[in-house]
Amino acid sequence: MKEDYYDILGVNKDATGAEIKKAYRKKALEYHPDKNPGDSKAEEMFKKSAEAYEVLSNPDKKARYDRFGHAAFEGGGGFGGGGMNMEDIFSQFGDIFGSAFGGGSFGGFGGFGGGQRRVKGSNLRIRVKLTLEEVAHGVEKKVKVRRKVQAKGVTYKTCGTCNGTGQVTKITNTILGRMQTAATCTTCGGSGQILDKRPSDADSQGLKVAEETVSIKIPAGVEEGMQLKVSGKGNEAPGNGVPGDLLVAIETEDHSTLKREGDNLHYDLYISISEAVLGTSKEIDAVGGKVRIKLEPGIQSGKILRLRGKGISSINGYGSGDLLVHVNVWTPKELTKEQREFFERMQGNDNFEPKPEKSDKSFFEKVKDMFS
Repeated sequence: MKEDYYDILGVNKDATGAEIKKAYRKKALEYHPDKNPGDSKAEEMFKKSAEAYEVLSNPDKKARYDRFGHAAFEGGGGFGGGGMNMEDIFSQFGDIFGSAFGGGSFGGFGGFGGGQRRVKGSNLRIRVKLTLEEVAHGVEKKVKVRRKVQAKGVTYKTCGTCNGTGQVTKITNTILGRMQTAATCTTCGGSGQILDKRPSDADSQGLKVAEETVSIKIPAGVEEGMQLKVSGKGNEAPGNGVPGDLLVAIETEDHSTLKREGDNLHYDLYISISEAVLGTSKEIDAVGGKVRIKLEPGIQSGKILRLRGKGISSINGYGSGDLLVHVNVWTPKELTKEQREFFERMQGNDNFEPKPEKSDKSFFEKVKDMFS
């Protein structure tokens, strides 16, 4: 089981953004690869801290994590920090370290203070529509994606402007003395490489569009509007850059008879007066197929039957919700003469007079039970 992001950084759930940033900087400096050369455990903690910070420093991701936990980031890498590598960490959070390591190249991973950085390709976004059954149990989808990849035969060479560092240095004389500043090389875009040989089917960056089938593992319990991330399946970058990510927005289809509410499902069951009086059994829809339920004689309209575990699997891995069957006794609008005479004879009959018992809950009690 993955460690809790708050535990990794050593902060409480109500920690402010500044406190989270301070805690991450402390962890990052403690486990930095330059400070712990060859220590695989320190490197792992360095990555875990960065992953936790990426989620908790983003209000939207933090809210999703607080609600769904790690399960919200599953499915091809999740939409959080899952699967971060050193390049991702230093390219995204280099400003956190400041000058703690003397502005060096951070063990060859950096891109701050003169070190070469690796350019990351752009992200791609797609939408995937799921049925209620797929949402309930999870599914693996294969989708065709058109993404930019490096063309076959393309070669790159070291940028002459920055000599492969990805940055250019400028020295300015001021009243305070000589000041040195560094900026991204505009010739190579910071990659340290420029196009050398370009095939005929490549663009100005040596890339071409290709179609690829990508497999996306979608966990059970996802909701409309969630976004999953498939790392490395976005557009590739020129030279020695790293690919962007494929961002997958979740859409859900309406079911013909079942309505979702969180992890619970609702089903409206209509029965006749005679079925309510005599009792019956009915076959109803469920996400795992049809199920048969028994209705006792004298069942009242508005009764809610709870089928435990027949709802949606929790995205947090805490079991499944319930299927709530709402019983509605259907009153006929037209009667034959014989039927009318029967009900007229029953008027005033003590057996047909309402006699609600304590076990017959009110409407507000039923609503309260639904959300408990």
